[in-house]
Amino acid sequence: MGRIISHFFISLDGVVESPDKWHFRYFNEEMGAAMDRSIASTEAMMMGRLLYDEWSVHWPENPSGDPFGEFINRIPKYVVSNSITEPAWPNTTALAVDVAEIEKAKALVPGDIGISGSATLVRWLLSNGLLDELNLMVHPIAVGEGQRLFDAVGIHPMRLLHQETFSTGVLDLHYAPTDVPRP
Repeated sequence: MGRIISHFFISLDGVVESPDKWHFRYFNEEMGAAMDRSIASTEAMMMGRLLYDEWSVHWPENPSGDPFGEFINRIPKYVVSNSITEPAWPNTTALAVDVAEIEKAKALVPGDIGISGSATLVRWLLSNGLLDELNLMVHPIAVGEGQRLFDAVGIHPMRLLHQETFSTGVLDLHYAPTDVPRP
């Protein structure tokens, strides 16, 4: 059975929105290697409708031959949405916002199902006991404004699985909800 693992660039004040405006000053080889390790274990990707709307326009073109573009176009994708029923992006399956639908998808994927962004979806997965791991790259910056990851999510205890500090001060933290059994 697949494990759903979310990945976020996040500021000290919890902002996950528009990391393109604050993240890149902290990117280095250490962070790139950590991201490569995550991609290497990913068998499928899951996203909410908003991220699907952005990525399904951008990545299929992949004019620069970007390695992530090649990866994301090749890998099976799931868009969790009640409004998208027939995704146009090849290799994409629509899933209703429904616990049973997500559990069926997890049963079909033998490895990790990655999520990059999609804060609303991650909050819903966490609240419904479907998120297996939450990976945060905490950047040493307060952004002040923007969507926060944990708005109105309730109380969800976590246990630390892995931690690493990059030379830029970014913390790479991996957590699992305490009610999710260890692999």
